[in-house]
Amino acid sequence: MGVGGFRTWSSIGGAALDLVLPRECGGCGRIGVQWCEDCVAMLRDHPIRLTPRVDPGAPAWALGPYSGARRRSVIEIKERGRRDLAAPLGVAVAEALTHLARWGELHHPTRRTLVLIPAPSRSRAARSRGGDPVRRIAHAACEVLPPRRAEVHSALAMTRGVRDSVGLSAAARATNVAEKIVVTRAGAGLVDRDVDVVLLDDVLTTGATAAESIRVLARIGIRTTLVLVVAGV
Repeated sequence: MGVGGFRTWSSIGGAALDLVLPRECGGCGRIGVQWCEDCVAMLRDHPIRLTPRVDPGAPAWALGPYSGARRRSVIEIKERGRRDLAAPLGVAVAEALTHLARWGELHHPTRRTLVLIPAPSRSRAARSRGGDPVRRIAHAACEVLPPRRAEVHSALAMTRGVRDSVGLSAAARATNVAEKIVVTRAGAGLVDRDVDVVLLDDVLTTGATAAESIRVLARIGIRTTLVLVVAGV
C-alpha cells in the first residue's frame, strides 16, 4: 500500500480558485499545492511507540512527534477548516496500520476486520469545526485499506461537563474526562465481534482521554488492541 493511489488534486475549478486564493501545503505552507511530496515522505516514516504519562491500557503509537508537517496539518484540519487534509492523513494512518500489522501488533486486515474508533470529542468543538476531523481521517484511511475489512464506528461520545484540556496537568485531564465518556449504540454493536479495535486520535498529550475511552469500552467487553494518533507530544 502506498500513496500512489492518491487522487489528483488539480482541476479546472481548482486552478481557477488558485487565482483568487493560492493553494498552500497543509504540512509546510508551500504555495501552489495542497500536500507536497516532502510532507508525504515525512508522514510515511514508520510509526513510533509512545509512553504516555497516563497509561491508556493498550499500546500507544503515533505517526511521529508533534512537529513539522504533523503538527501543522493537525492545526490546519482542526482549527482552520482544512477538510481536504483528511485524505493525506488517512493514507498515512493506513500505512502506519499496515506497518503495525507487519510487526505483529495487529492482525493483517485481510485476516481480521479492523475497526477504527475515533476518540470522542466535545460536541461544541466538533460543531465549531464543521464535524469531527478524526472521524474524517478514519474514513479516509478505510478507503485505502483492504475493501470491506476496515470499518469506522463512532463508538464513543463525551457527555456534558468536559472542558477544554489545553493547559491542564495530566491529573487534571484525567479528572476532566473521568466518567464523562460513554459507549454509543454503535459501540455496543461491537461486543462479541472478533475484530481488532484501534482507538484513533489526532494528538496524544497525556493519555488521559485514551485511558478513559479504553476503560469504558472494556467495561462492556470490548478490548482495544492499540491506540494510534497522528502525533505524540
